[in-house]
Amino acid sequence: MSTSHLHHTSAHHLERVEAPGSMLTKTAAKALAVLRYATGFIFLWAFLDKTFGLGYSTPEAKAWINGGNPTKGFLASVDAGPLQGFFHTIAGTWYANWLFMLGMLGIGIALFAGIGLRIAAVSGTIIMAGMWLAEFPLAQHTAKGAATGSTNPITDYHFIYAAVLIVLAAAYAGHTWGLGRWWAKLPFVQKNRWLI
Repeated sequence: MSTSHLHHTSAHHLERVEAPGSMLTKTAAKALAVLRYATGFIFLWAFLDKTFGLGYSTPEAKAWINGGNPTKGFLASVDAGPLQGFFHTIAGTWYANWLFMLGMLGIGIALFAGIGLRIAAVSGTIIMAGMWLAEFPLAQHTAKGAATGSTNPITDYHFIYAAVLIVLAAAYAGHTWGLGRWWAKLPFVQKNRWLI
């Protein structure tokens, strides 16, 4: 068998793979689907725990449905970086709470369903950038001079989550084990590709 014939056969096989992308194998598409669900659960869990106080990071008494405040504790404790004052000002406001909680819920649902991944990637990246700025891993010391405990000045978990969201959207990860393929064929989505 000639090299050109082998190359043609391999290329033909890759073209027939249902997963999008010329080099994305079925195994890779399934791995991305697993990553999509795992990441979706991170966002959904944050919403559920803060809403209902499931006893992990949020005790029941501080649940949102019991009058708790989803953003106050985190934002009020910001003690590093140039935006401390801004984060202290919006800590616990109704709009910070609603935007954060709807963001967690919407991103989680989008990832589980495999639809709207582009919107989820953009909104998730904005939320993660805000949280990165709040924790400000570039700082080695807090405003009071204590060590921040930052282990990496740039690439923390917020950066990774944002990168994962972007990769999942770019790879059409909702097409495998999700509703993405069906969603992408809908006429209004065909006309508005940003909804994919």
